[in-house]
Amino acid sequence: MNTPRKWRPDASNSGRPHYLSDTERDLIRLAQEPGFPRWTEQIKSAGGCAHPIYLSGRTTTATDTGILIRHYDTANEPGGRLAVRCRNRRETRCQPCSYLHAGDTFHLVRSGLIGGKEIPAHVTGHPRLFVTLTAPSFGAVHRTTSGTSRCRLTRDHSTCEHGQPRQCGLIHASDDPLTGQPLCPDCYDYTSHVLWHAHAGVLWNRTATAVRRHLASAGGVTQSKLPTLVRLSFAKVAEYQRRGAVHFHAVIRLDGPQGPESAPPEWASAALLTQATRTAVKAVQAPMRHAPALGDRVFVWGSQIDVHTIRRALDGGPVTEEAVAAYVAKYTSKSVSDSGGLDQPVTSAEEITLAPVSAHLRALMGTCWRLGGLAELEHLRLRPWTHTLGYRGHVLTKSRKYSTTYRALRDARTAHHQSDSPATAEEIGSVSEWRYVGSGHTPAESEVAAGVAQDLCDLREIKRTLRL
Repeated sequence: MNTPRKWRPDASNSGRPHYLSDTERDLIRLAQEPGFPRWTEQIKSAGGCAHPIYLSGRTTTATDTGILIRHYDTANEPGGRLAVRCRNRRETRCQPCSYLHAGDTFHLVRSGLIGGKEIPAHVTGHPRLFVTLTAPSFGAVHRTTSGTSRCRLTRDHSTCEHGQPRQCGLIHASDDPLTGQPLCPDCYDYTSHVLWHAHAGVLWNRTATAVRRHLASAGGVTQSKLPTLVRLSFAKVAEYQRRGAVHFHAVIRLDGPQGPESAPPEWASAALLTQATRTAVKAVQAPMRHAPALGDRVFVWGSQIDVHTIRRALDGGPVTEEAVAAYVAKYTSKSVSDSGGLDQPVTSAEEITLAPVSAHLRALMGTCWRLGGLAELEHLRLRPWTHTLGYRGHVLTKSRKYSTTYRALRDARTAHHQSDSPATAEEIGSVSEWRYVGSGHTPAESEVAAGVAQDLCDLREIKRTLRL
């Protein structure tokens, strides 16, 4: 027997019944919960996290002599649990946590350029570059145009072997669905695209090694002696282009042998680092051998290479320390979904067929899944990374000596939030016991959390406006 739907009189329509949605019923239920005010405080403390993690447990902080400093237990919390941030960096998954992660990235990159966070301020005098490396072309694609310029106008008015025109005379805006799509999908080299992604990490590691090799040659020293004179530090972020190809933005810094605490020798200049970087990028290769089904291949960087010296804000120019840190931080919250792809892994070929993506990205995912089934490519783990089109690297990587770490930034933030605790000269220790009890929101909780996140966003904008 069907359960009758609940309704309430609609004053705006002469008492006609207005049926409550599931979210409205859940809002009524949530507002009547005795722990609703305290739960709202938890969500505010979590910044309006869209997918919080719920924990149950306790923490006791005391001095080594047994004096109790702080004790917290979730027994008195709503449902006996505490909501904490999910810490997801993806803006499409959790905007509040991605904003916090981007802020941490900004300070991580910035401290490696101007000092701070245990990095000495004299790193501003070290050679520093901002480098952009792209993937090679795997086939002609529609591209974003500006003004009255056309997509692809050539003197060749012929068609390809599949009957598709080799040019496009349209004007494409950045949000045009055609942008990034191949002119001829049958001509596009999907196999090389996916395999290039799988070797992009190796290509970067070989590039860093090649830069060191060219520096040693330019400095007239052996490669084994170079670490006693110069240390190469970097931080790089991966970004997906509209065509579904990854490219890298990297900050490269030259230090002395002890890292940022020591200055490099005078001969290791920014001009020399620029020359070494350009030479290495053009020369480095990542071969793929022993794949009978596909043949031997060699992967290289694309022809578009940008290398700029990073300048201090006082010196002016577009490539300053603050601008570079903000630029890198912006892309840590992005993912393949910002190019129309998926954020979560796929587990079958059927999921690819039904995925809400463009035909181009679906072809890339299908190629990734197909190649992942070949025994000789098993080590590339293509199927688990089908949703990232075969690229399995972290969105941001850095060398050990470049700057601080995400963990250190989180610990500093936690210490700042607990700075109102009574100070003591004695040693302090903590005993904690926590367990996972759930995650996520109900429909009503999701609405409330979104409102909290929007209020915090509006407050930040107001504060930013008042500072201007």
